Amino acid sequence: MRTYQQTTAQADHRWYIVDAAGQRLGTLAVRIARALSGKQKPTWTPHIDGGDHVIVVNAEKIELGGRKWQQKVYYRHSGYPGGLKMQTAREMSDKHPTRLIEKAVRGMLATNRMRDVQLRRLNVYAGAEHPHGAQTPAPLPDPQ
Repeated sequence: MRTYQQTTAQADHRWYIVDAAGQRLGTLAVRIARALSGKQKPTWTPHIDGGDHVIVVNAEKIELGGRKWQQKVYYRHSGYPGGLKMQTAREMSDKHPTRLIEKAVRGMLATNRMRDVQLRRLNVYAGAEHPHGAQTPAPLPDPQ
């Protein structure tokens, strides 16, 4: 009996939608990362891009536990001396509510060449509307 291995041409990229309203950031990021990488599929192969497209709506209504709105800090550096910038989760949510989810999902994905390819299939919107109605996205199934 031969072993089956999926090729890139055989990959089936489905479309899923997730409502982030009232959900915890970390739990939601894990579910989205698994869908983007395709690990929930029986044909998963580490070096083949077999993941799905994920649309996240209501990103501005995401929840964080405890005092993480004030204590969780995001850092970035310009590369110049004294160029370290810090931003709390509350500040980031007020300015760019979609970046909280994007950064959390990026941290959940494997750090290899596939990560940027998988992140291109993530679409995050602050409100309830999205322009992907033609793809008829299905609700993202709960993990089992």
